[in-house]
Amino acid sequence: METKTNVLLIRHAESAVHLGADRTRGLTEQGGEDVLRLTAKLGRLPIDTVVSSPYTRAVLTVQGIADERNLPVLMMEDLRERRLHGEDVSLPKATFLEAIKQSFADPDAVLPGGESFREAQSRGVRALQDMLQRFRGQTIAVGTHGNLMTMIMQAYDARYDYAFWQRLTMPDVYRLTFDDDKFLEAGRAWS
Repeated sequence: METKTNVLLIRHAESAVHLGADRTRGLTEQGGEDVLRLTAKLGRLPIDTVVSSPYTRAVLTVQGIADERNLPVLMMEDLRERRLHGEDVSLPKATFLEAIKQSFADPDAVLPGGESFREAQSRGVRALQDMLQRFRGQTIAVGTHGNLMTMIMQAYDARYDYAFWQRLTMPDVYRLTFDDDKFLEAGRAWS
């Protein structure tokens, strides 16, 4: 018997960067407006469970989806964004982008105080597999982050690479469909 589970990986809406406040930073005004559009667009979909990274910007992005359905937002620490470098370090944008690009080429590369691509991908996939077991046969909305989202998707399909990550919008939504634990397909669910 086939048991399809749909996972909507939702990259958070736009958030202002504040050094040392990665967990607690909220959304910009534009991000808040985009969340309203996202909530309305996904309002037609049957969503059974809402799960999120504990980071404020991810929770705020999926809270309306949960509220419309009288569902709690279940926090999952392993959905947090990848820590590219130490929290007390600010990288210029070009250096940040080069470090991300390098991590796709060398999954074990890591900056001081950071987490390698392989480590972050492993915990992200572990979180996804946990959701597939706990919420089998459901549609799960998952609030997460662009880098981790791409890493999870790449574990199932190599097409999701650095160039894909660069094209993601804030917010963005991709539906991954599984039959039990077997990955079937992925597609964009946002425009």
